[in-house]
Amino acid sequence: QVQLRESGGGVVQNGDSLKLSCAASGRTFGRSSIAWFRQAPGKERELIAGVSWKDGKTYHADSVKGRFAISRDNANNMITLQMNNLKREDTAVYTCAATGNWRITSWSKDYSTWGQGTQVTVSE
Repeated sequence: QVQLRESGGGVVQNGDSLKLSCAASGRTFGRSSIAWFRQAPGKERELIAGVSWKDGKTYHADSVKGRFAISRDNANNMITLQMNNLKREDTAVYTCAATGNWRITSWSKDYSTWGQGTQVTVSE
């Protein structure tokens, strides 16, 4: 079973950049697809990015495409989410999650392991 821990959240201004990290431990990281979800107050949890363990293909939601980029470093068991041109609507708790599936799905129940989440706040 893989364990996950996020870091890198904080308070930034509109248009700033931020990089989130998801450090993984456990023997199954190499066969775990990792996704980033976010949840803003009063809103449902949203899949925003993911990377497959099988072929390294990435997924980015339309809401972040062109601004956010997920990457995977298997040598260091690390997933990063580079977030550029942040907007107020990006304010949320960001959580990374792992699944043994090779596909990235938006269904939370597909993910067996979750981190504790990190807050990102974008101010004017």
